[in-house]
Amino acid sequence: MDGQVLTQMEIDRRIFDLYDEYCHGGMDRRTFLARAAAVTVGGLAMAQALMPRYVQAQTISFTDERIKATYVTYPSPGGTSGTMRGYLVQPKGNGPFPVVLVVHENRGLNPYIEDVARRAATEGFLALAPDGLFPVGGYPGNDDDGRTLQAKLDQAKLRTDMVNSARFLKTHAMSTGKLGVTGFCWGGGTTNFLAATLGADMNAGVPFYGAAAETASVPNIKAPLLVQYAETDERINAMWPAYEAALKSAGASYEMFIYPGTQHGFHNNSTPRYNEVQAKIAWDRTITFFRKNLA
Repeated sequence: MDGQVLTQMEIDRRIFDLYDEYCHGGMDRRTFLARAAAVTVGGLAMAQALMPRYVQAQTISFTDERIKATYVTYPSPGGTSGTMRGYLVQPKGNGPFPVVLVVHENRGLNPYIEDVARRAATEGFLALAPDGLFPVGGYPGNDDDGRTLQAKLDQAKLRTDMVNSARFLKTHAMSTGKLGVTGFCWGGGTTNFLAATLGADMNAGVPFYGAAAETASVPNIKAPLLVQYAETDERINAMWPAYEAALKSAGASYEMFIYPGTQHGFHNNSTPRYNEVQAKIAWDRTITFFRKNLA
């Protein structure tokens, strides 16, 4: 195992379970590594292999000629500080473009999420990836500190910052007014929340392994949803039966896919939880869904 990057198949299932707990704030990095080392021979190496490698994971360069990326600030009344910043990626051309909000995980706007915004822009969407940590200094350059910062925020104000980000993007000068939202982990749950909060102002939502919207808010959902789940993700998947029942009762339009052989976080290509085949299928479905509903 020395020096090499382990594959998903070489990592003990129990290490993945610990990593999931660590990612969602159940323990700090030191505790995670110590508990992983105690689980099995080579457990420490397995745990270290799960840490993100963002440089190697970049798929679209920030200098790619098909896009133009900038950081923008905008008002966010009722949010953490009243001002937000996001990573805005414009396709080549003058627009207007259908728009896609890309919502980060529970650790702020890291390089993976910026890359996802660039991927969306290369497909013809004006993409905005807001940084919920901007009011407290921005994504700090590593996920551990980002996770700690995000957990300390007033969560209602953080969600308000995401609502304001969606409205800023929808009304942007280069926007057609057709708004799609996608997000991952915390961002997946936020995608569901935004669908319920924005109602008819949102035109399509693609939550990746995100917590369900509160049942009482589901009748407000007007956007069609493409709900994406990992096969092995017990905590999130347990929410689906009640969520589906509420969506059906509300007459909402939705599709749901569970991706075989995948863990929570399977779209994130910076860690071994990444499943290249299933991530590509899920992303292709995402783009097709947005093209259909944001045209």
